[in-house]
Amino acid sequence: MRLRSLLFVPGDSEKKFGKARETGADALILDLEDAVAASQKPVAREMVKGWIDQANDIEPALFVRVNPLDSGLTLADLAAVVRPGLAGILVPKANGGHDIQRIDNYLSALEEKAGIAQGTVKIAVVCTETPAAMFALGTYQGASDRLVGLTWGAEDLGAAIGITDNKEPDGSWTFPYQVARAQCLFAASAAGVAPIDTLYGNFKDPEGLETDCRRARRDGFTGRIAIHPAQVETINRCFTPSEEEVAFARRVVEAFAANPTAGTLGIDGKMVDLPHLTAARKTLAAAGVEILD
Repeated sequence: MRLRSLLFVPGDSEKKFGKARETGADALILDLEDAVAASQKPVAREMVKGWIDQANDIEPALFVRVNPLDSGLTLADLAAVVRPGLAGILVPKANGGHDIQRIDNYLSALEEKAGIAQGTVKIAVVCTETPAAMFALGTYQGASDRLVGLTWGAEDLGAAIGITDNKEPDGSWTFPYQVARAQCLFAASAAGVAPIDTLYGNFKDPEGLETDCRRARRDGFTGRIAIHPAQVETINRCFTPSEEEVAFARRVVEAFAANPTAGTLGIDGKMVDLPHLTAARKTLAAAGVEILD
């Protein structure tokens, strides 16, 4: 599952859902949490249920951001949306792998009830939204075979610890957020899942978005949250390896396949070793290229 761009869609806006389907996003996150007022959540559940029933194989993967486990609304959200056509769940305000195991158990029961193969519905997690969560980032490794990605959030964490501003004058994240971002990246890598960068708030600043996305990819992130359809094309482009990168990665993979006992090889005048092979495989995966072992 490619997760370069994940576009948020309010769970109670038919108009925005219709537009989002045409953006080219890899995934849509149908939001039942922050984008929906408490009084509208039952209505939004029914709307999202209907959108999932419209899903087909050529459209973006449909994820649903459910309400957090401590809200008392999570199980009702899951019961409404676990059905054929749902690709995954985005879990907000998670406090560690134990929360994901709990969600996994719910999903297993609901998949059986819906006649869906076990493990079909995947899980992505917003893993840095509470102070406690920052001390549990190592617990996602092995928590669930459903886990496909970790992303991080700034607003809830800042509110919890009393931060008054999250950006430096030059637009970079302040130190607490740099820590959260880096820890999310490391946690995702340790768990073997996609590290997904948080949203870029100014959707009227395409140049800033592109610069930020290129830095994120440089750092190791493989995708990004989008909050506006106009951001999707830039995000997809920035997180898709270039033809030159793909060609070099192919040569690396093919060279090691032809020399399975080699520890180092010379390719294009460069010395490459097994870490380069790992990087090459990740490049091909990011480009959507199937790797045959």
